[in-house]
Amino acid sequence: MIADYHVHCMFSDDSWYPPEQVCEDAWKNNLDEICFTDHVDYGIRPDWDDALSAKIMQGQRVLNVDYDAYFPCIADLRKKWAGRLAVKCGLEFGVQAHTIPQFNALWDKWGNQLDFVLLSIHQVGDTEFWTGEFQEGRSQEEYNRAYYQELYDVATSFEHWSVLAHVDLIKRYDPAGILNFPTNRDLVAATLEHTIAQGKGIELNTSSVRYGLADSQPAKEILQLYRDLGGTVITLGSDSHAPEHLGAYLRHFQHYLASLGFEGFCTYSKMEPCFHPFENS
Repeated sequence: MIADYHVHCMFSDDSWYPPEQVCEDAWKNNLDEICFTDHVDYGIRPDWDDALSAKIMQGQRVLNVDYDAYFPCIADLRKKWAGRLAVKCGLEFGVQAHTIPQFNALWDKWGNQLDFVLLSIHQVGDTEFWTGEFQEGRSQEEYNRAYYQELYDVATSFEHWSVLAHVDLIKRYDPAGILNFPTNRDLVAATLEHTIAQGKGIELNTSSVRYGLADSQPAKEILQLYRDLGGTVITLGSDSHAPEHLGAYLRHFQHYLASLGFEGFCTYSKMEPCFHPFENS
């Protein structure tokens, strides 16, 4: 069983990948299941009905998913590929503490369409990590602490999600290198304890390879902590935005998780996890 549970397509502002081509490539690459998880990031991106307020990058407006088009598109693909490729409908919620009301409203309107939700922290106070804006004027300890504090605050205050995406995302954009894990172990542990208590989980994001990170994402220490705390719900996702990303290293990281003592991974349907044991478990 190979399932990619972090897949972006042209409904995300940072991808051009047509969703039909995603399905064709997934089938050709012998994937059994994919879940589309396109971006919603209130605070830095408006919805399509407020497009004039959006910033313009590379000649196009930066907007959240066009829900009116997205959900019917995924539903059509699910029917078209039935029996060959399981197609699930998700979103990646880039939540901040002050945008929780907007995400609650989004859930109230569209939640019944979703199989799966990734909870991500892509920015804090509407300042983004990938541009370096969030890190400016802070020490490495300060911006790492602020990131993990926001992750904890959001995870414990917002309920409409399935798994925490790339738990240690900040290291991907840390100009000072990777901070020693024990520095923020307390916040990470508290976040994981809440996650487990709520029956939710975390993802292993295989894009660590293409980003040139020395460790997995999340790091081995975080995966071991999650396991030791009793965590079992885990998904795998490539964080793909282009054909060369789709399905990358999923089998490798299944073996990696098994080596750490995990017995399997999860897929989702209507926000409920389904457990798949590893072949050697």
